[in-house]
Amino acid sequence: MKEINIAKVITRKRKEKGITQDALAEYIGVTKASVSKWETGQSYPDITLLPRLATFFNISIDHLIGYLPQMEKEEIRRTYRSFAEDFGKKPFSKVYEEVNDVIDKYYACFPLLLQMSILLLNHYMLAEKEELKSEVLEKILHLCRRVKEESEDVWLSKQANSIEAMTQMIRGESLEVLELLEGTIRPMASDEVTLAGAYQSRGEVEKAKSVLQISMYQHILSFISLGASYLTLNLDRTETFEDVLQRLLPVSDTMNLMNLNPNVMAQVYYCGAYGYAVMGKLDDSLNMLRGYVRTCRNISFPYELKGDSFFSLVDPWLNDLDLGSGPPRGEKVVKEGMLQAVSMNPAFALLHDHPGYKIIISELTEIIGGK
Repeated sequence: MKEINIAKVITRKRKEKGITQDALAEYIGVTKASVSKWETGQSYPDITLLPRLATFFNISIDHLIGYLPQMEKEEIRRTYRSFAEDFGKKPFSKVYEEVNDVIDKYYACFPLLLQMSILLLNHYMLAEKEELKSEVLEKILHLCRRVKEESEDVWLSKQANSIEAMTQMIRGESLEVLELLEGTIRPMASDEVTLAGAYQSRGEVEKAKSVLQISMYQHILSFISLGASYLTLNLDRTETFEDVLQRLLPVSDTMNLMNLNPNVMAQVYYCGAYGYAVMGKLDDSLNMLRGYVRTCRNISFPYELKGDSFFSLVDPWLNDLDLGSGPPRGEKVVKEGMLQAVSMNPAFALLHDHPGYKIIISELTEIIGGK
């Protein structure tokens, strides 16, 4: 991140022009001593002189004072990753304060504001007190609304609306969610097919393949993730629950999700284990938890999404995502979440004395590096 540093800019630009402090002072209408103090950082030019200085050096005032109100994509990614790791190592309130400092400094950088809202949404549960959790959720809503109201980027605004809806859902404001999402599902567009066809007609076959691969990759992950959520809506219908599960698992295996995206695979096993536990089918729940453990073991760190022999062209797209191909949370938070999801869920209370459950907890503890 760039700090305001007019001293270095004036010195560098004056030397680039090959003029003396006297010459610059004469043009601006100040003394040589004033220019000398500017360049050594002892004082700053009067605000009324900034346009004249910027014009003389043929640069913007932002450039003159060395301030960059926008962050580049890579810097936003690094900033997110750094904070995500810090949330796993430092007190939440301390890191939250640092996040707010960056937000205040780059309040007009809407891509950054969106990513900071995602960062906070992924870590708010670590806040030490309930009051702070509520404050963080309000902050997320504020950032999303600012992006929607001030940004002219349609895609950013759409993402901000989704994050706002998720946050409202966490707050229990279901009516707000329905209003934000307009309470309906629109037919899916088939732009990918058209786009691939356009590339193919121009002889750019690899690009056409890439478009379709990326689309299939997103759709299969979405299907499995939605299926996991659908499981939890059928806890009162055992036959339907098991039918959904028996359809999801073969598709997941066929599409190699254990390696492509273990997180989505873990969702299926976890929701399956949760559902069976609620139904009182404890042996089936343990079997699903064993699948969950196998999936967790398959996550290596530093964790990054990647393609395979079928999805051979998706890696460049994954690496170009706003946060790259890494997870939205730091390693420590991800690992602790693996264990807490099982050990702290009341649905598994009836399993606590079962030897199989104790082995599962022991294996998860080993995976996260605990004792």
